[in-house]
Amino acid sequence: PFCEIAVEEAGRLKEAGKATEIVAVSLGGAQCAETIRTALAMGADRGIHVQTDVELQPLAVAKLLKAVVDKEQPGLCILGKQAIDDDANQTGQMLSALLGWPQATYASKLTINGDGTANVTREVDGGLETVQVKTPFVMTTDLRLNEPRYASLPNIMKAKKKPIEVLAPDALGVDPAPRLKTLKVVEPPKRSAGVKVKSAAELVEKLRNEAKVI
Repeated sequence: PFCEIAVEEAGRLKEAGKATEIVAVSLGGAQCAETIRTALAMGADRGIHVQTDVELQPLAVAKLLKAVVDKEQPGLCILGKQAIDDDANQTGQMLSALLGWPQATYASKLTINGDGTANVTREVDGGLETVQVKTPFVMTTDLRLNEPRYASLPNIMKAKKKPIEVLAPDALGVDPAPRLKTLKVVEPPKRSAGVKVKSAAELVEKLRNEAKVI
């Protein structure tokens, strides 16, 4: 969903004359081609599919994206702030570091200034923070940046004719092998049922001796 917001923002930049081409990139198994087709139906001009069945962790994704950026030389990289499988929220920051580009994360508003800079409003704990960054830069999207459009049937049909370049990690000079190993995944323990107490004194006694929180 966050990457869908990224595609929508790219489309708005192009419609406003701030961008000339949108390249949608996805990494992973064969099913990623459908994800790219969705981006093409939303307005992307062409796609790049880095195809691999290896489990991709954030650092490997960032390295592969860097190789694609080196090849394509874009003026702006827009990513979703996090994936919805691991919620790692690392790839955008890692890509920025690998490229040596400025980063603007958790973006809720983007303004291209036309002088080689952009203003990005960020969602932070204390409210909204506006930063100015030099282009090119890496931006990650938050929910309030925009609301993605629905792809129309004509655009879905057009997307089938748009090109998707398929690359292998080897061709980009990147080893995507996982560096972390998941030892186990367990559900949190179930909460015990609540009880009713007859007095404040009994509540304090239970909090002190049973729950041990006071």
